[in-house]
Amino acid sequence: MKGSVSSIETLTSVDGPGIRTIVFLSGCRKRCLYCHNPEMFRREKPNYKDIDLAKKILRYKNYFKRGGGVTFSGGEPLLQSDFLTKVCKYLKKEKIHIAIDTAGDFAGNINELLKYVDLIILDIKHIYSDEYFELTKSRMTKIKEFIELINKTNIPVSLRQVIVPGYNDNLEYIKGLKEYVKQIKNVKDIVFIPYHKLGSEKYKELKILYPLEKVPPMDKKKCENLYQEFLNL
Repeated sequence: MKGSVSSIETLTSVDGPGIRTIVFLSGCRKRCLYCHNPEMFRREKPNYKDIDLAKKILRYKNYFKRGGGVTFSGGEPLLQSDFLTKVCKYLKKEKIHIAIDTAGDFAGNINELLKYVDLIILDIKHIYSDEYFELTKSRMTKIKEFIELINKTNIPVSLRQVIVPGYNDNLEYIKGLKEYVKQIKNVKDIVFIPYHKLGSEKYKELKILYPLEKVPPMDKKKCENLYQEFLNL
């Protein structure tokens, strides 16, 4: 089976524990206003066989010894769940730590895939349906289904929340987020990410209008204060 891989980063220390390889799979059904990977909106022509991708990841196995591994990101990796399942089967035979960085939008049956996953990095776009649609141009149906599925597993979940000025940078939202998170089992941590405009140049290159052109980057100090408020609730 072949999958569509946009790029591969090696020897990084982000998006999961330890030294990691990050595989970016192309294709995403959301159109998040602050997305910094617009080049991955469209799924490209399949370019990797499952076994070939697994072999490439395994080249870096020696660097994974202290808790590292591979993270599948995107785009939305779960839209290629069948391909990903086959790759993960190969990797798990070699005891590789596997993380999935996702917004919870999946295609097909992902129950088999979840058997091989050691960590889910889940992006919480917004907790209210109207604002969620405004930010992502998609409904909350799939994220709700995804949370139901992972709640039936024992997979640790690391949450990510981008804080965007004018959208969710207020205490009322933070209080709602605290309640929202209670429905998700096995949460190990939550990270607040201040909105930035580092990906805006990509939009110009792709000749796409950057939706948040007039929105300033999130003040890092205020973001940290909101995070502390979240912890203290």
